[in-house]
Amino acid sequence: MPRTNVEQQLRSLTARRIAIIKPSALGDVVQALPLLPALRQRFPNASLTWVIQRELADLVAGHPHLDQMLTFDRRPNWWSVPSFLAALRRQRFDLVLDLQGLLRSAVMVVATGAKWRVGLETAREGAGLVANLTIPDSGWNVPAHARNWRVAEALGVGDVPRQTIVHVSPHDQAIVDGWLRGMPRPVFAVQWGARWETKRWPLDKMTDVMLQAAREWGGSTAFIGGPGERAACDAACARMKNAVACNLAGRTTLKQLAALLMRVDAVLANDSGPMHLAAELGTPVVGVFTCTSPVRSGPPGVQHQFVASELPCAASYHKQCPLVGVRRLACHSELASARVWQALQKLVERNNLLAKTRAA
Repeated sequence: MPRTNVEQQLRSLTARRIAIIKPSALGDVVQALPLLPALRQRFPNASLTWVIQRELADLVAGHPHLDQMLTFDRRPNWWSVPSFLAALRRQRFDLVLDLQGLLRSAVMVVATGAKWRVGLETAREGAGLVANLTIPDSGWNVPAHARNWRVAEALGVGDVPRQTIVHVSPHDQAIVDGWLRGMPRPVFAVQWGARWETKRWPLDKMTDVMLQAAREWGGSTAFIGGPGERAACDAACARMKNAVACNLAGRTTLKQLAALLMRVDAVLANDSGPMHLAAELGTPVVGVFTCTSPVRSGPPGVQHQFVASELPCAASYHKQCPLVGVRRLACHSELASARVWQALQKLVERNNLLAKTRAA
């Protein structure tokens, strides 16, 4: 269907019950969050539901523009699937936005029985076949954050300010304040872990960068991540020696992680969900990209600095490195700590962080 016809239909349709299907992963959910205020502007009286994996539900819980969540386990028991699909059907959605575009989300779309089923051009595994409207200009050549925002533009509310809201309780904020109490500023958060091995630029190199930052500016470092990164981050903290550092890996809920990322002064991170969360919440980020591209996968905003591998195989989007021998994960060794340190220096200068933290 021509672009003009699709957008005309999207701008004229009405809906009372809307489902956003974006179950995972953390960074992908984060980049879709700005759609909620735009959808509320477009459909002020509609009920908005987010379909999401249970482990990520805390991220959207309490959002002021969200009416309910439907959650499911990442690896569900076979007997739970029919009841979940039946629950989708009972909601009687009339508009479904499939922002995941995979076989699993396509099954959910069909289960809703919705009249309007909207997808993106990046749909795979047959997911595009169940959409009756596909957002134009939403292919892989469009950065992920802009691809999600194409939904708002196609619906006629692309001029709504792009806003990411994560509801954080006073209790969670107080916990984070306790962790950071007494840590000298500027406070840097360091996120090393990532689900793909190819994204994990070495933690030792990140620690080298933070040691240089401590020598240059003082301040402190908070290592963050999941439970599986706690031991590695303990070792990184031990290397910091006389510098002020703490290990919060495996200690934060998603709400507390969001609160922490809003409180620190900057973040050094591999391409990961926490990197996107920090950027969307307005915290400057130095993003390290090895097997992914900062153009295609980086967050929006001029306050950030990105460093990417310069090898021919860079941005190849392999979860596991296909090379062997000395070439295996060569992007990790090729990308020198000095380049990331230079990026951090530029970020601190661009955002005037030293003056801001000393005046606080």
